[in-house]
Amino acid sequence: MTEHILRWLHHHQSFAWMAAVAAGTFVLSLVVGLVVVVSLPADYFVRGPAPRGFWHSHPLLRLTVLLAKNLLGWVTFLAGVIMAIPFVPGPGVLFMLVGIGLVDFPGKRSLERRLLRAPRVLASVNRLRARFARPPMVIE
Repeated sequence: MTEHILRWLHHHQSFAWMAAVAAGTFVLSLVVGLVVVVSLPADYFVRGPAPRGFWHSHPLLRLTVLLAKNLLGWVTFLAGVIMAIPFVPGPGVLFMLVGIGLVDFPGKRSLERRLLRAPRVLASVNRLRARFARPPMVIE
């Protein structure tokens, strides 16, 4: 059976590469999403905006960081949309929430709060945070 699979993969190398890229993207997005959800402060949604970082002082650095952050946010959001499809494994809604958190747009904060107020979403986030000994998220 293994020989048959290896022969099939040899004849369909482009599919094997696409599957490897998809698996790699899935694992990478899972790790990034996990790091973001676990590293957020518990009061992230009730406190005011974070103080400006050093990267705001230089226009080119600010533009680069904003572009990279928004690109990562959209990729994470789209990975969440794909994972939210039935029969596709993964925490889809959680990744959509993380992706929205990375992208900059007007009204983002209220949308994040509205999504996190959903009981199942908040329970999933807090269960994940508890696994890493982090306090539960505080919502107004």
